[in-house]
Formats: sequence, C-alpha cells, structure tokens
Amino acid sequence: MDEYMKLSFNLPINRIEHAGQGKPKQGVEKATGDFQKILEEKLKGEIKISKHAMLRMSSRNINLTSEQLEKLNTAVEKAEKKGIRESLILINDVAFVVSIKNRTVITAVDGPNLKENVFTNIDGAVIM
Repeated sequence: MDEYMKLSFNLPINRIEHAGQGKPKQGVEKATGDFQKILEEKLKGEIKISKHAMLRMSSRNINLTSEQLEKLNTAVEKAEKKGIRESLILINDVAFVVSIKNRTVITAVDGPNLKENVFTNIDGAVIM
C-alpha cells in the first residue's frame, strides 16, 4: 500500500464468521452501522472558521472566548436539528453566518457593524 494511502482509525472491529460457502452470519450490518455511527461522530467535531471569516474577525477585533465558542457549537447543533443549512447565529453583540452542513463560520460581524446590515443566503437564525 502506498504511504499516502495509509489511514489509521481507532475503531472497534466486529469479528465476522462465515459458515462454509454461505453468506456471513449476522454482524455484518451491525459492523457497518457501528462504523458509520463512529465515523459521523468523529467528523462532526469542531467548528471551522473560513479564511474570509478569520480576516473579518481580525479586522474587527473579534476574539472568540471559550464560552462564545461553546455557545456557537450549541447553536450549530440546534440549527442542524432544525434542518437549517445556512444560519445567522447571534451571540451577545456578534453575528456569525455559518454553514451548518460544513460546520464552518463564513463571516462574522460585531456590534457597531450590525446596524443597518442585511444578511442574505440564510435559511434560519439562532439567537443565543
């Protein structure tokens, strides 16, 4: 196997036994289901911040505290449960436009810049 093709997963492996030439015994679906569930949990993880959002946050002196990051994570989970794809998330005096599917902050706007601002291409809002 090529070096760049090697992947390492710390996942439980269910033993699948075969009865002669027949089909594998039950456990195949469970192994597949377990793998899918664990993979989805690992991929959900942290929220990413796009390059554009980083530039906006830097130019507007927006620094996320651990408390705000936790609220942002909670808001993304709430939006995801409601089926929102692109969300406006308001935390204190900061607004974030977030791609819920990609778990990525697209842009950020602070209090003074919020006034008379129009947010487009969102299909939901979460106010924390």
